[in-house]
Amino acid sequence: MEKRRRNQRSYRRRRTHWQKWLVILAAGGLVIFGAVKLIGYGADMLSARQTSQALRDVYYHEESPAPEIAEMTPSPAPIVTPGPTVPASPVPTQTPAVRLPSVSYPDNPKLQISSRFKALQKGSKYIVGWLTVSSLLDEPVVQKDNEYFLTRDAKGKDNVNGALFLDGAISLKTRPYTLIIYGHNMKSGAMFGNLRNFENSGFYHSNPFISFDTMYETGRYVVFAVGNISTEAGVNNGVDFLALMSANIRQRQTAIDALLKTSLYSNSIDVKADDQLLLLVTCVEKDDERRVVAARRIRDGEDEDTLKKLAQYSRKK
Repeated sequence: MEKRRRNQRSYRRRRTHWQKWLVILAAGGLVIFGAVKLIGYGADMLSARQTSQALRDVYYHEESPAPEIAEMTPSPAPIVTPGPTVPASPVPTQTPAVRLPSVSYPDNPKLQISSRFKALQKGSKYIVGWLTVSSLLDEPVVQKDNEYFLTRDAKGKDNVNGALFLDGAISLKTRPYTLIIYGHNMKSGAMFGNLRNFENSGFYHSNPFISFDTMYETGRYVVFAVGNISTEAGVNNGVDFLALMSANIRQRQTAIDALLKTSLYSNSIDVKADDQLLLLVTCVEKDDERRVVAARRIRDGEDEDTLKKLAQYSRKK
């Protein structure tokens, strides 16, 4: 009996000993796995920065020449002989438009690709735009589909940071009324990780403008809404993204009004259905929500100083 008890105690000691070693080995394995992942993440972040810098060097080296304007000699005013007065015809009542018309690029109807983008596309055929947001972002924007660049950089190399990409459903053959750009919400601040800065009113008041150039034209935009938007229809902070991309004027204006309603800020920057919109979209903690920074193209004749004052007068709701 005593011998049996000694054997049982010995067995328990051996079992406890092996259990401790198994725990130590498992913990060590987790540490090694975490270290490998961390090293891989760091390598990806370094690679992403190098890729972005290489493309910046190309983008800013290639200056797109300004269009030549021919000097015109003014023609003498024609001599007009007054004729008989014709009574004016009544102006017919026009039916309000239901859909937005397709619009070509005002300064580039033949879709000539700028020299900058020709140079960029030698390194990556998918580069279609360039996004600059104050000191936060200065990155190429690619387009293929809505999955490929989730795990690849702008040159197509595997990278956990991904790239900034234009929604695959948007065509650039005519000027889009809505441009939607996606990017990861990286904790390092890479890609769209720094969009959270727009939730700070001081930052927004000082940085209300975004530049987004495509291969066909340059663009300057003013931010009018910032917030976490639900992807589910019918909820309080929900916005219909499909309606924002629709040409239906009523549906589009309803979606714009929903964006303004869900924004963290209230301001006097007006937005109309025929304005060109730029949306920067990234994930947040909730699976059914997205952080959105929404801007509209600065209209012809608008003054940036005036728009900046309107942004500065905005307040958090």
